[in-house]
Amino acid sequence: MRQQRNSQGLKTTLYLITVIFMVYVVVFMPTPYMVNQPGSAEEIKPLVKVHDGDPAEKGTFMLTTVSVSYANIAMMVMAAVNPDAELSPKPKNISKQEYTTEQVYYMAQSQSSAMMAAYNKAGIPYKMVTDYIFIVSIPEGITPKGDFRSGDKIIEINGQPIHQFEDLASIMKNKKPGDQVTVTLIRDQQKITQHVELISLKSDQESSMTKAGLGVNIGQVQKVEPKDPSKQVTFTSTNIGGPSAGLMFSLEIYNQLTQGDLSKGYRIAGTGTIDEDGKVGPIGGVQFKIIAADREHAEIFFVPESNYQDAAKKAKQIGTSMKLVPVKTMDDALRYIEKLPVKSE
Repeated sequence: MRQQRNSQGLKTTLYLITVIFMVYVVVFMPTPYMVNQPGSAEEIKPLVKVHDGDPAEKGTFMLTTVSVSYANIAMMVMAAVNPDAELSPKPKNISKQEYTTEQVYYMAQSQSSAMMAAYNKAGIPYKMVTDYIFIVSIPEGITPKGDFRSGDKIIEINGQPIHQFEDLASIMKNKKPGDQVTVTLIRDQQKITQHVELISLKSDQESSMTKAGLGVNIGQVQKVEPKDPSKQVTFTSTNIGGPSAGLMFSLEIYNQLTQGDLSKGYRIAGTGTIDEDGKVGPIGGVQFKIIAADREHAEIFFVPESNYQDAAKKAKQIGTSMKLVPVKTMDDALRYIEKLPVKSE
């Protein structure tokens, strides 16, 4: 009898171990893939405000996103049977946190570029000012002596404020590997101060010379300040990353900088990077963004000219009535809107 109970207990234990193992494999075990699928089409007006701008807007401008997830086995299986999802390899030599930090950085750059494009179009003078520097990543093969994480803002070293690359370079100029510095960071809105030993780093890839450093890759975020403070643009914090909302940000900003309703009552979505001169650049995942915009009943979709064929193919597949408009510049989009009749209510 006891032997039977022991046998039953062993079977139960093995069953539980098997179930736990299967759950780990299917749900928690990492894979080298990411799942890409349609994200959202979000109204930009709640995300952008010109201090003394014209808020008139009966229609809406929408940015579009791709949903990107680090895949487990279950997600890979679901993606295989979902015609609107695709698997792609994870970026090599980069952690999930570093990937997220890069995407936030690209979004900040996109917002600055959109502001400059809109200011230039509206004839508003501005200047560039460094906002902060931050840790992008830890280089492969480097082991810093401090507790550094991707996304940390560096605000002080040895009590000296750090506002830009030059401030950091000035402090490090006369330092040697092994020297101690006091580094103050902002991480998750908390101030962290630590004593860090500098390590030896190559001056550049082609030189055998070394220098002292923290052992991290640094990025710099700049902000755009108009000469007229009443034209200052502010952005609401968002978890959206990447550079592809540039064109749509520029249209919303320009709409608020100028009198009247640029939207003319239409639901206008789109995608595309932008530079300060208003040139629109290509993006990835346009097929997913077409679906996202159609789900939110967009009537017009501005797409970079080089992405147009892929966008048109997906639009035909899903049978959308949304009008696809290829553009090379912000001016192309503005000219198209200018020719539209005001939409009747």
